[in-house]
Amino acid sequence: MFTGIVEETGEIISFAEGAESWRLVIRAERVLSDLGIGDSLACNGCCLTVVEIQGNQLSFDLLDETVRLTSLAGLQPGDLINLERSLAANGRFGGHVVSGHVDATGEILVFEERGKNHYLKIRTPAEFRQYLIYKGSIAIDGMSLTVAEVHDDSLAVWLIPHTLEITNLRNRRAGEIVNLEFDLLAKYVERMLAAKEQ
Repeated sequence: MFTGIVEETGEIISFAEGAESWRLVIRAERVLSDLGIGDSLACNGCCLTVVEIQGNQLSFDLLDETVRLTSLAGLQPGDLINLERSLAANGRFGGHVVSGHVDATGEILVFEERGKNHYLKIRTPAEFRQYLIYKGSIAIDGMSLTVAEVHDDSLAVWLIPHTLEITNLRNRRAGEIVNLEFDLLAKYVERMLAAKEQ
């Protein structure tokens, strides 16, 4: 489990298809302090398992489904990637409940500076829009953010300067694809209500 509070941005070293899986190699610093083989790390909001550590480089094996369903397929060497270690039992819960299981991808429609803050608008898939509410939670590339606007085909959030400084959003542009994870609690409530009606 994660909270959507990005700890650092890593750098993509390589991402290539192998005989049995896709291999992703990332250069990192802060998250290395207590990370071991087999640990989970949220990479742009996608929960991946560390399979190798060499110095400051982390390696992950990805299945075809992960590559197909997330924005990770578009990663190139030199790209920045949001990183968050899984929540420790005695850790602070600063964001919201994030599983690291990406629901869908969305396209950045608008990303611009407005006054002292930045406005980000993202197209969302129709089958997940019922989970969006004003002032609700959304994880975008693993970042726990508050929904500021809900439109027929999109959502919008406001970003403070700190978010841009600590995440890979500082390099994002309109037209790019991001990972989306919708509110886990809303999905459970929907499932329970559907079961009750049956």
